[in-house]
Amino acid sequence: MDAPSFENLDLACARMGKTIAERPSKELENLITNALAVLEEQGLYALFLYLDRGISKEKQKLAKDISPRLHDFLKKTPQQAPLLADSTGILASLQEMADDLDRLLLARDLVRQSLVYARYHARVPENNEVQT
Repeated sequence: MDAPSFENLDLACARMGKTIAERPSKELENLITNALAVLEEQGLYALFLYLDRGISKEKQKLAKDISPRLHDFLKKTPQQAPLLADSTGILASLQEMADDLDRLLLARDLVRQSLVYARYHARVPENNEVQT
């Protein structure tokens, strides 16, 4: 009898975080920190609004990839039962998902963990830090 296979969602979040922070910078780290604050205080829907419309022109260049990457992540994760529908836009998908609190909370937790990992990947080492 084969044991059921489980998807390591924390590892998926770590991979997403690394993808988000491909080019580390202090500005990206600050943007991700602000995005985490919006997520914690206002929720998932507000986070996507913030990334798409709520940031200054200077930060829009940094944020242009974060929202679509998180959207694609939620459309593919977990592999057995993705959280978002594939056919609709992010805001419409989130509104549909709001009917299922368990799915909404899982999506929020996955996005939060991905952004936490992204913040650490975006951190630029100080000159006196040891590189490994």
